[in-house]
Amino acid sequence: MKLTGNTIFITGGGSGIGRGLAEALHKRGNKVIIAGRRRSHLDEVVAANPGMAAVELDITDAASIERVAARLIADYPDLNVLINNAGVMQPDQAGGKVDDALMVSTITTNLMGPIRMTSALIDHLKTRNDAVVAYTSSVLAFVPLAVTAVYSSTKAALHSYVLSQRFMLRDTTVRVLEIAPPWVRTDLMNSREAELAMPLEAFIDETMTVLGTDADEILVEGAKQFRGNPGPGEHDLVNGFNAQITPVLAG
Repeated sequence: MKLTGNTIFITGGGSGIGRGLAEALHKRGNKVIIAGRRRSHLDEVVAANPGMAAVELDITDAASIERVAARLIADYPDLNVLINNAGVMQPDQAGGKVDDALMVSTITTNLMGPIRMTSALIDHLKTRNDAVVAYTSSVLAFVPLAVTAVYSSTKAALHSYVLSQRFMLRDTTVRVLEIAPPWVRTDLMNSREAELAMPLEAFIDETMTVLGTDADEILVEGAKQFRGNPGPGEHDLVNGFNAQITPVLAG
């Protein structure tokens, strides 16, 4: 991904990894628009980064996504990068009764939200050069954390969706990237002070370096041991499977 000269929309840009990516990309001369539900957080980020813009978005609401997408296309016709970063993470009880509201909220935010957001913008992005759709998943997509089973499952599902979408967009101008962080010091699961978690600034610095390469998966060193779990041949296997089966289904 080229790191300058883009117009970038980042969901969940008011805090944590989303804010870190937004500020790093803003400093490199990109036009950055952040989104989130909490106006106060958005205003704080914009005030600290003159020239950045913000829009309120409820990623769990399909109508909100459609409204924001239409506004973005109208106000920022050069938009060429979407970073689906918004997410929620809460502990659950896979060994017992799962809280239904927690399950629905997590799946709607972490899986349905990014799919809907990309769907609302993909036709526009196909008209742009150097277009990118990126998703923030997690190393828990590859090695689930049992005490956050629903969250881990949404990230595994998102990873699967990325593989399919990357294949389907292979002949377009749109690249599909997956950012899979390890444990990072953010507000998720009250991890700001967690000694075993990676400092946010270090994560952003290393992530930006990898983003500037041709990699489809954006992995810092601390994430690679988890990514190795499915085996190094996953991409060839998935692409070969789809190349063989897709013509059959189409016929």
